Amino acid sequence: VQLQASGGGLAQAGDSLRLSCAASGLTFSSYRMGWFRQAPGKEREFVANIDRGGGRAYYTDSVKGRFAISRDNAKNTVYLQMNDLKPEDTAVYYCAARTILSAPYAYWGQGTLVTVSS
Repeated sequence: VQLQASGGGLAQAGDSLRLSCAASGLTFSSYRMGWFRQAPGKEREFVANIDRGGGRAYYTDSVKGRFAISRDNAKNTVYLQMNDLKPEDTAVYYCAARTILSAPYAYWGQGTLVTVSS
């Protein structure tokens, strides 16, 4: 199983970025997908997740209204659209996959760095 995250980079406050996570080696539509991030010197935190069909999504409070998670099961890809970026969004962003809500995330991507300058 591989989760390949991409789309990170350098942005200015107020900019937008879209992260992608391409999955292979698993039946993508059977997995709930999530995005996490880890800022320098901090623990990894939950950002957003989405159910198998893409109909339900959940967000941490700090990104509600700014970030949107989506998925394309035909392309085995999950996205994180990030708008109105803030310096505190600077982090390495990871995608992850799990089968059911009560299970831990079984697979993790390698991370993509997002740096937001003020």
